[in-house]
Amino acid sequence: MDWIEAVILGLIQGLTEFLPVSSSGHLELAKAFFGSHQLPAESALLTVVLHFATALSTILVFRKEVAIIIKG
Repeated sequence: MDWIEAVILGLIQGLTEFLPVSSSGHLELAKAFFGSHQLPAESALLTVVLHFATALSTILVFRKEVAIIIKG
């Protein structure tokens, strides 16, 4: 996979994560569209990294609310 595919997959993940659609499904469709032939472990790692980035960005956006929740 080259960097442009990774960027496009990241954009798809970011745009579809908070919509009532499956972001993972869209990622798999995009991989199939690009003809990506990754090993299952590589594909799973990419999916985990993309979901981690989504979680991190969400925590950053809602950092004040997260801090309030953590402080109790």
